[in-house]
Amino acid sequence: MMAAHNDIAVAHDAPGIEPVGAEKEILKAPSVQDSEVLEGTSTKSIEKPTDEELNSLRRVSGKIPWIMWTIAFVELCERFSYYGSAVLYTNFVNRPLPPGSTTGSAPDGLPGALGLGPKAAQGISLTNQFFAYLTPLMGAWIADARWGRYWTLHLAIGICTVAHTVLVASSAPSVIVKPDSALAAFVIGFLTLCVGSGFFKACVAPLLAEQNEDDQIRVEVQNGERVIVDPAITNSRIFLWYYFFINVGSLSGQISMVYVEKYVGFWLAFLIPTVLFLVAPFVLWSNKKRYRLSPPTGSVLSKFFKVVWFGKKRSNGIRNFDWDTVKPSNVPIEQRPSWLTYDDAWVDEIRRGLMACKVFLFLPVFFLAYNQMTGNLTIQAGTMELHGVPNDIIQNLNPISIVIMVPLIDNLLYPGLRKIGVAFTPIKRMTTGFFMSCASMVASAVMQYYIYKKSPCGWHANKILDDGTPCAPAPINVWAQCLPYILIGLSEIFTNVTSYEYAFSKAPLNMKSVVMSVNLFMSAISAAIGQAFTPLSDDPLLVWNYTVIACIALVGGTAFWFCFRHLDTDEDKWNMLAKTKFIGGNQPTAAELDKVRDA
Repeated sequence: MMAAHNDIAVAHDAPGIEPVGAEKEILKAPSVQDSEVLEGTSTKSIEKPTDEELNSLRRVSGKIPWIMWTIAFVELCERFSYYGSAVLYTNFVNRPLPPGSTTGSAPDGLPGALGLGPKAAQGISLTNQFFAYLTPLMGAWIADARWGRYWTLHLAIGICTVAHTVLVASSAPSVIVKPDSALAAFVIGFLTLCVGSGFFKACVAPLLAEQNEDDQIRVEVQNGERVIVDPAITNSRIFLWYYFFINVGSLSGQISMVYVEKYVGFWLAFLIPTVLFLVAPFVLWSNKKRYRLSPPTGSVLSKFFKVVWFGKKRSNGIRNFDWDTVKPSNVPIEQRPSWLTYDDAWVDEIRRGLMACKVFLFLPVFFLAYNQMTGNLTIQAGTMELHGVPNDIIQNLNPISIVIMVPLIDNLLYPGLRKIGVAFTPIKRMTTGFFMSCASMVASAVMQYYIYKKSPCGWHANKILDDGTPCAPAPINVWAQCLPYILIGLSEIFTNVTSYEYAFSKAPLNMKSVVMSVNLFMSAISAAIGQAFTPLSDDPLLVWNYTVIACIALVGGTAFWFCFRHLDTDEDKWNMLAKTKFIGGNQPTAAELDKVRDA
């Protein structure tokens, strides 16, 4: 009896896939001399590319199913509600209640409520960032193991609705005039919103991407040209447009709510996002039968840790860890524990997912620059000539640049590079994003220097004068902030969007929400690290703040490239692994399947 001959598809038996050796070689791509015709997911056969064709034929995207746009619209609604509320936090915390106002509005000045200052505002911004990206870990576990992504999304919507209601209460005219009560309600509201948003983010991107059932790389003839239809490119386009919808939602929420905040008050600015968000569950309900839904699989995460522990014992320590030792085909039946219900291919998939998680470890460095946008750069805008524009509307240059650039990148840049034979692979894209985030911080540091130089208050541009009014702005037009925001937007497209794509494409099918949440958790780590820079988030140290973060982004991007550039070479090999048949739950053990096979 040979364990490799069981009914489970294993990586060893997959056509053209060779096992990974203890010498830590990357799995080899299918090696075939002639094109092979394989059975696809439909009745139509597909032609598999040869090694030569993989290197020579132009690659194109497959079709994006229309049902994805409904999930993207739900994400738009959620981002409108989240960013439409979050954009208000800085002024709500930083600025005091304007004289004579009971709503926080200030048609001729800057709106405010609590008056706790810029350090508190930056601290709230980073705390919000931390918890919003910490909670996806719990949401992912619920989605993958217990409820499934669809029902976890409904749970998230319920939590967010409660949170928005509390935020509205914190800014009600009868509450906002009582700073202690308003602060307590505000903190409860925004922390609850972090939980709901985190659960939502862990599920929505994987749910959207899994609607694409086309997962076979193949050769087709299009307009007389033989091309490779590459699912990786399809996924790249899916996540680009997913990010487009995110930023349409955030853009419309932020622009509209800051004007409501300025001219009506915080209570209405918190209420409108709540109302729009209630559209989301109806869209999900009406399309439920059309969605491709993955069922919850039980505690697969615990099985992953058992696999690692099992491999450690069989490899004589973690330093000598060999993934082959935990594959069922290499474990005699009598030595297999009862929980060993997976197949060989799942071991290769979790190894690939773990590789992706290692790539994500550099993302906190990237997000240090991104996090300046919602706190320090908003405060910087308040020290410049606004000409009637609310200071917290300027940050919308970031989503505006993304909304403009995504169609250009999807239709011109990426196809153009592929046409001339340039493989702008994930690691290259993410590295480019690191360097653009560095450039954005350099531009911010230069801007801050000239604000200090020209401000009537010198190196204390945020100073509140003895009569309670803020220092007069520096004679610099606020639209000079365009460059930092545009550079941050481009860096997001190259780094953040690609990281979503990487998380989904490299994760095992039954752990996609978990791996996506690990990706999101890197932003929480960045927010925690960013708290260490809070002492620099005030006059006269803001130039140093931006300069230090620019240097960190430069060093981080360089280190990222040297650590992971080899993965780009093997991108096709990782994407063409044999697919596991292990789902989770109460599947029979590999040993039991062996016995059935032998019987």
